[in-house]
Amino acid sequence: MLKVYILEDELNILKYIWSILDEIPYVKVVGYSTEVRKAEIEIKAFMPDLILADIQLKDGFSLELLSRLNLDLPIIFITAYSQYAIEALNIGAIGYITKPIDPALLTEAVDKCHRRAEEYKFNQNQLRMAEMHLKAPSVLQRIALKTFEYTQIVCVEDIVYCEGDKGYTTFFLRDDSKLVVSKVLKYFEELLPDTQFIRCHQSYLVNTRHILKYYKDGQLEMLNKAFVPVSNRKRDLMMQYIDKLC
Repeated sequence: MLKVYILEDELNILKYIWSILDEIPYVKVVGYSTEVRKAEIEIKAFMPDLILADIQLKDGFSLELLSRLNLDLPIIFITAYSQYAIEALNIGAIGYITKPIDPALLTEAVDKCHRRAEEYKFNQNQLRMAEMHLKAPSVLQRIALKTFEYTQIVCVEDIVYCEGDKGYTTFFLRDDSKLVVSKVLKYFEELLPDTQFIRCHQSYLVNTRHILKYYKDGQLEMLNKAFVPVSNRKRDLMMQYIDKLC
């Protein structure tokens, strides 16, 4: 029996992973957590044979946790990161599954770790190398945006700004088109490079390279002539950015 521990902070994905693992006869899920702190205690207690871990959780990186635990067992990372992160994980031959999760690929990865356990044990040098590369400045150049009808590949440079509304995010692009995606704005705030995108308002994330003017009343005029509000608590942050350009 292969004892598996799941570390994932999105409950719907956690449940989905568990449902896939339930179909694998030799797998037993011995525990799960949505937090790094809880996982650190439980992994030591449950001593799993395999860990499925999201890379970045709300309270930290799973890579940091696994480095501290000094484990010698297979780890499959589950990631929504861009290609640069996947390449970093490959440095140490660490397994990964990208979101949205393909059940067949996850089953295949688990089976491979089960059959070739020794080959898929990872040492601390491999974890540290992956961690170092994941924390390197983002080089994300394109992003896949899934609308209700299709998935469009968009260059990050072509995103003027994003507007969040409940569980949806609307992307306003350089060519004046827009795309509606069923993910919250915070998801894209964490995904897009923070050296280029600023959350200027609870509902808005702007590409700083498309800012034309900043008005004292708290308005940004973008290069496409759209106006985006800046919240009171974000005005100092915006002024700091503007001052650096002067």
